[in-house]
Amino acid sequence: MPEAASAQATRAVIGDSEFDRDTALTQREPGVYDIDLSAGWTIINAVNGGYLLAVLGRALADALPHSDPFTVSAHYLTASHPGPAVVRTETVRTGRTLSTGQASLFQRDEQGNEVERIRVLASYGDLDSLPDDVRTTAVPPALPPMDQCFGPEDGPAPVDGSSEIAGRLMLKLDPSTLGWALGKPSGKGEMRAWFGLADGRDPDPLALLLAVDALPPTAFEMGLTGWVPTVELTVHVRCRPAPGPLRVSITTRNLAGGFLEEDAEVWDSAGRLVAQSRQLARVRLS
Repeated sequence: MPEAASAQATRAVIGDSEFDRDTALTQREPGVYDIDLSAGWTIINAVNGGYLLAVLGRALADALPHSDPFTVSAHYLTASHPGPAVVRTETVRTGRTLSTGQASLFQRDEQGNEVERIRVLASYGDLDSLPDDVRTTAVPPALPPMDQCFGPEDGPAPVDGSSEIAGRLMLKLDPSTLGWALGKPSGKGEMRAWFGLADGRDPDPLALLLAVDALPPTAFEMGLTGWVPTVELTVHVRCRPAPGPLRVSITTRNLAGGFLEEDAEVWDSAGRLVAQSRQLARVRLS
Protein backbone atom coordinates (compact mmCIF):
# COMPACT_ATOMS: atom_id res chain seq x y z
CA MET A 1 0.00 0.00 0.00
CA PRO A 2 1.48 3.38 -0.96
CA GLU A 3 2.56 5.79 1.76
CA ALA A 4 2.57 9.56 1.31
CA ALA A 5 6.07 9.82 2.80
CA SER A 6 7.74 7.46 0.35
CA ALA A 7 5.69 8.88 -2.52
CA GLN A 8 7.57 12.15 -2.32
CA ALA A 9 10.84 10.34 -3.08
CA THR A 10 9.37 8.33 -5.96
CA ARG A 11 6.79 10.71 -7.36
CA ALA A 12 4.42 9.18 -9.91
CA VAL A 13 3.51 11.03 -13.08
CA ILE A 14 0.24 11.38 -14.98
CA GLY A 15 -0.18 8.30 -17.15
CA ASP A 16 2.03 6.12 -14.95
CA SER A 17 0.52 5.96 -11.48
CA GLU A 18 -1.66 3.72 -9.37
CA PHE A 19 -4.69 5.84 -10.24
CA ASP A 20 -3.99 5.50 -13.97
CA ARG A 21 -3.45 1.76 -13.75
CA ASP A 22 -6.57 1.20 -11.67
CA THR A 23 -8.78 3.25 -14.02
CA ALA A 24 -7.29 1.75 -17.21
CA LEU A 25 -9.74 -0.06 -19.49
CA THR A 26 -9.29 -2.64 -22.23
CA GLN A 27 -11.34 -2.03 -25.36
CA ARG A 28 -13.30 -5.14 -26.31
CA GLU A 29 -14.91 -3.52 -29.34
CA PRO A 30 -15.78 0.07 -30.31
CA GLY A 31 -17.58 1.65 -27.36
CA VAL A 32 -17.25 -1.39 -25.07
CA TYR A 33 -14.52 -1.69 -22.42
CA ASP A 34 -13.49 -4.23 -19.81
CA ILE A 35 -12.00 -3.37 -16.42
CA ASP A 36 -11.21 -5.10 -13.14
CA LEU A 37 -12.37 -2.67 -10.44
CA SER A 38 -9.62 -2.43 -7.84
CA ALA A 39 -10.28 -3.23 -4.19
CA GLY A 40 -7.88 -0.41 -3.36
CA TRP A 41 -10.59 2.23 -3.82
CA THR A 42 -13.25 0.79 -1.50
CA ILE A 43 -15.00 1.96 1.64
CA ILE A 44 -16.20 -1.09 3.57
CA ASN A 45 -17.02 -3.38 0.61
CA ALA A 46 -18.31 -0.77 -1.86
CA VAL A 47 -16.22 0.91 -4.54
CA ASN A 48 -15.89 4.68 -4.05
CA GLY A 49 -18.17 6.75 -6.28
CA GLY A 50 -15.45 9.20 -7.33
CA TYR A 51 -13.21 6.36 -8.49
CA LEU A 52 -16.12 4.92 -10.51
CA LEU A 53 -16.74 8.34 -12.05
CA ALA A 54 -13.09 8.49 -13.10
CA VAL A 55 -13.36 5.02 -14.69
CA LEU A 56 -16.37 6.01 -16.78
CA GLY A 57 -14.79 9.39 -17.45
CA ARG A 58 -11.74 7.67 -18.92
CA ALA A 59 -13.93 5.45 -21.11
CA LEU A 60 -15.78 8.48 -22.50
CA ALA A 61 -12.51 10.33 -23.08
CA ASP A 62 -11.48 7.44 -25.32
CA ALA A 63 -14.84 7.05 -27.06
CA LEU A 64 -15.58 10.73 -27.78
CA PRO A 65 -13.70 13.07 -30.14
CA HIS A 66 -12.97 15.45 -27.23
CA SER A 67 -10.86 14.26 -24.30
CA ASP A 68 -11.66 16.59 -21.36
CA PRO A 69 -14.78 16.25 -19.18
CA PHE A 70 -16.68 19.53 -18.87
CA THR A 71 -19.81 18.26 -17.11
CA VAL A 72 -20.51 14.75 -15.88
CA SER A 73 -23.80 13.65 -14.31
CA ALA A 74 -23.98 10.20 -12.75
CA HIS A 75 -26.78 8.17 -11.23
CA TYR A 76 -25.62 5.40 -8.89
CA LEU A 77 -28.09 2.56 -9.33
CA THR A 78 -26.57 -0.29 -7.31
CA ALA A 79 -23.41 -0.63 -5.23
CA SER A 80 -20.29 -1.59 -7.21
CA HIS A 81 -17.85 -4.17 -5.87
CA PRO A 82 -14.22 -4.99 -6.69
CA GLY A 83 -13.86 -7.31 -9.63
CA PRO A 84 -14.70 -7.59 -13.33
CA ALA A 85 -16.95 -4.97 -14.94
CA VAL A 86 -17.84 -3.83 -18.41
CA VAL A 87 -18.40 -0.23 -19.53
CA ARG A 88 -20.59 0.49 -22.54
CA THR A 89 -20.50 3.94 -24.11
CA GLU A 90 -22.66 5.70 -26.68
CA THR A 91 -21.96 8.91 -28.57
CA VAL A 92 -25.04 11.12 -28.32
CA ARG A 93 -23.81 14.16 -30.27
CA THR A 94 -20.57 15.58 -31.60
CA GLY A 95 -19.88 19.23 -32.33
CA ARG A 96 -16.94 21.52 -32.93
CA THR A 97 -16.40 22.52 -29.31
CA LEU A 98 -18.37 19.93 -27.33
CA SER A 99 -19.30 16.28 -27.70
CA THR A 100 -21.83 14.46 -25.55
CA GLY A 101 -21.92 10.81 -24.64
CA GLN A 102 -23.34 8.39 -22.14
CA ALA A 103 -21.78 5.42 -20.40
CA SER A 104 -22.95 2.64 -18.08
CA LEU A 105 -20.96 0.24 -15.94
CA PHE A 106 -22.24 -3.34 -15.48
CA GLN A 107 -21.28 -6.25 -13.24
CA ARG A 108 -22.59 -9.79 -12.77
CA ASP A 109 -24.59 -10.69 -9.66
CA GLU A 110 -24.35 -14.01 -7.82
CA GLN A 111 -26.78 -15.60 -10.29
CA GLY A 112 -24.72 -14.46 -13.26
CA ASN A 113 -27.17 -11.77 -14.32
CA GLU A 114 -25.79 -8.50 -15.64
CA VAL A 115 -26.62 -5.58 -13.32
CA GLU A 116 -26.18 -1.90 -14.16
CA ARG A 117 -24.26 -0.14 -11.39
CA ILE A 118 -23.90 3.45 -12.60
CA ARG A 119 -25.10 5.48 -15.59
CA VAL A 120 -23.43 8.69 -16.77
CA LEU A 121 -24.32 11.46 -19.23
CA ALA A 122 -21.43 13.81 -19.98
CA SER A 123 -20.22 16.59 -22.24
CA TYR A 124 -16.56 16.76 -23.24
CA GLY A 125 -14.42 19.47 -24.81
CA ASP A 126 -10.90 20.91 -24.81
CA LEU A 127 -10.01 22.69 -21.56
CA ASP A 128 -6.90 24.22 -23.11
CA SER A 129 -9.03 26.10 -25.65
CA LEU A 130 -11.02 28.03 -23.03
CA PRO A 131 -10.52 31.81 -22.74
CA ASP A 132 -8.62 33.21 -19.76
CA ASP A 133 -11.42 35.63 -18.76
CA VAL A 134 -12.54 34.90 -15.17
CA ARG A 135 -15.19 36.92 -13.32
CA THR A 136 -16.09 35.36 -10.00
CA THR A 137 -17.09 36.08 -6.42
CA ALA A 138 -15.83 32.67 -5.30
CA VAL A 139 -12.85 32.61 -2.92
CA PRO A 140 -10.63 29.66 -1.96
CA PRO A 141 -11.39 27.96 1.36
CA ALA A 142 -9.29 29.09 4.29
CA LEU A 143 -7.29 26.03 5.30
CA PRO A 144 -4.53 25.78 7.92
CA PRO A 145 -1.08 24.84 6.58
CA MET A 146 -0.88 21.19 5.65
CA ASP A 147 1.35 20.33 8.61
CA GLN A 148 -1.39 21.62 10.93
CA CYS A 149 -4.05 19.38 9.39
CA PHE A 150 -4.68 15.70 10.06
CA GLY A 151 -4.94 12.56 7.92
CA PRO A 152 -6.03 8.97 8.49
CA GLU A 153 -2.49 8.12 9.60
CA ASP A 154 -2.90 10.49 12.58
CA GLY A 155 -5.87 8.58 14.04
CA PRO A 156 -6.32 5.09 15.42
CA ALA A 157 -5.57 2.19 13.08
CA PRO A 158 -8.67 1.39 10.98
CA VAL A 159 -10.28 -2.01 10.88
CA ASP A 160 -8.79 -4.05 8.02
CA GLY A 161 -10.73 -3.43 4.82
CA SER A 162 -12.86 -0.63 6.28
CA SER A 163 -11.39 2.12 4.10
CA GLU A 164 -8.82 0.90 1.58
CA ILE A 165 -9.11 4.16 -0.36
CA ALA A 166 -7.37 6.04 2.47
CA GLY A 167 -4.06 4.41 1.52
CA ARG A 168 -4.32 5.76 -2.04
CA LEU A 169 -4.85 9.37 -1.02
CA MET A 170 -2.93 12.22 0.50
CA LEU A 171 -5.71 13.67 2.63
CA LYS A 172 -5.14 16.31 5.31
CA LEU A 173 -8.33 17.44 7.01
CA ASP A 174 -8.96 20.87 8.52
CA PRO A 175 -9.06 20.34 12.33
CA SER A 176 -12.15 22.55 12.58
CA THR A 177 -14.09 19.92 10.58
CA LEU A 178 -12.84 16.97 12.62
CA GLY A 179 -15.11 17.21 15.65
CA TRP A 180 -16.84 13.98 14.59
CA ALA A 181 -13.58 12.06 15.00
CA LEU A 182 -13.44 13.19 18.64
CA GLY A 183 -17.08 12.45 19.37
CA LYS A 184 -17.94 16.18 19.22
CA PRO A 185 -19.44 16.92 15.78
CA SER A 186 -19.95 20.63 15.11
CA GLY A 187 -23.37 20.20 13.49
CA LYS A 188 -22.31 22.53 10.65
CA GLY A 189 -22.16 20.04 7.80
CA GLU A 190 -18.72 21.15 6.57
CA MET A 191 -15.61 19.26 5.47
CA ARG A 192 -12.38 20.81 4.19
CA ALA A 193 -9.06 19.22 3.29
CA TRP A 194 -5.87 19.28 1.32
CA PHE A 195 -6.12 16.55 -1.31
CA GLY A 196 -3.75 14.62 -3.53
CA LEU A 197 -2.81 11.11 -4.59
CA ALA A 198 -0.52 9.24 -2.21
CA ASP A 199 2.05 8.41 -4.89
CA GLY A 200 2.54 12.09 -5.70
CA ARG A 201 0.81 12.09 -9.09
CA ASP A 202 -0.34 15.61 -9.98
CA PRO A 203 -4.04 16.24 -10.56
CA ASP A 204 -5.68 16.22 -13.99
CA PRO A 205 -9.36 16.48 -15.02
CA LEU A 206 -10.02 12.78 -14.29
CA ALA A 207 -8.50 13.12 -10.82
CA LEU A 208 -10.91 16.00 -10.16
CA LEU A 209 -13.79 13.54 -10.64
CA LEU A 210 -12.29 11.53 -7.78
CA ALA A 211 -11.54 14.54 -5.58
CA VAL A 212 -15.15 15.73 -5.25
CA ASP A 213 -16.17 12.42 -3.62
CA ALA A 214 -13.09 11.46 -1.62
CA LEU A 215 -13.52 13.32 1.70
CA PRO A 216 -15.41 11.92 4.70
CA PRO A 217 -19.15 12.68 4.41
CA THR A 218 -20.36 16.00 5.79
CA ALA A 219 -23.00 13.91 7.59
CA PHE A 220 -20.29 12.98 10.11
CA GLU A 221 -20.08 16.61 11.26
CA MET A 222 -23.87 16.59 11.58
CA GLY A 223 -23.67 13.82 14.17
CA LEU A 224 -24.53 10.92 11.85
CA THR A 225 -22.47 7.80 11.28
CA GLY A 226 -22.37 4.97 8.79
CA TRP A 227 -22.35 4.70 5.02
CA VAL A 228 -23.68 7.68 3.04
CA PRO A 229 -24.33 6.27 -0.45
CA THR A 230 -24.48 8.66 -3.40
CA VAL A 231 -27.72 8.74 -5.36
CA GLU A 232 -26.71 11.33 -7.98
CA LEU A 233 -23.53 13.31 -8.57
CA THR A 234 -22.89 16.11 -11.08
CA VAL A 235 -19.40 17.52 -11.59
CA HIS A 236 -18.37 20.62 -13.55
CA VAL A 237 -14.69 20.74 -14.51
CA ARG A 238 -13.78 24.40 -15.01
CA CYS A 239 -10.11 24.29 -16.03
CA ARG A 240 -7.07 22.04 -16.09
CA PRO A 241 -5.53 22.00 -12.58
CA ALA A 242 -2.02 23.22 -11.91
CA PRO A 243 0.48 20.76 -10.41
CA GLY A 244 0.44 20.42 -6.64
CA PRO A 245 -2.09 19.68 -3.90
CA LEU A 246 -5.74 20.63 -4.22
CA ARG A 247 -7.96 22.29 -1.65
CA VAL A 248 -11.42 20.74 -1.35
CA SER A 249 -14.36 22.28 0.49
CA ILE A 250 -17.69 20.47 0.89
CA THR A 251 -20.83 21.83 2.56
CA THR A 252 -24.33 20.59 3.33
CA ARG A 253 -27.13 23.03 4.14
CA ASN A 254 -30.19 20.80 4.14
CA LEU A 255 -30.74 17.29 5.46
CA ALA A 256 -34.38 16.29 5.10
CA GLY A 257 -36.31 13.06 4.61
CA GLY A 258 -33.17 10.96 4.92
CA PHE A 259 -31.35 12.74 2.07
CA LEU A 260 -28.77 15.51 1.99
CA GLU A 261 -26.96 17.51 -0.67
CA GLU A 262 -23.21 18.06 -0.76
CA ASP A 263 -21.77 21.02 -2.64
CA ALA A 264 -18.06 20.72 -3.36
CA GLU A 265 -15.47 23.18 -4.63
CA VAL A 266 -11.97 22.14 -5.71
CA TRP A 267 -9.18 24.72 -5.90
CA ASP A 268 -5.74 24.13 -7.38
CA SER A 269 -2.30 25.31 -6.22
CA ALA A 270 -2.62 28.43 -8.41
CA GLY A 271 -5.73 29.52 -6.50
CA ARG A 272 -8.17 28.70 -9.31
CA LEU A 273 -11.58 27.10 -8.90
CA VAL A 274 -11.01 24.01 -11.07
CA ALA A 275 -14.10 21.92 -10.28
CA GLN A 276 -17.52 22.17 -8.67
CA SER A 277 -20.04 19.48 -7.85
CA ARG A 278 -23.35 18.73 -6.21
CA GLN A 279 -24.52 15.34 -5.09
CA LEU A 280 -27.60 13.92 -3.45
CA ALA A 281 -26.87 11.24 -0.87
CA ARG A 282 -28.85 8.99 1.43
CA VAL A 283 -28.26 8.91 5.19
CA ARG A 284 -29.37 6.59 7.95
CA LEU A 285 -31.13 8.49 10.69
CA SER A 286 -31.23 5.62 13.20
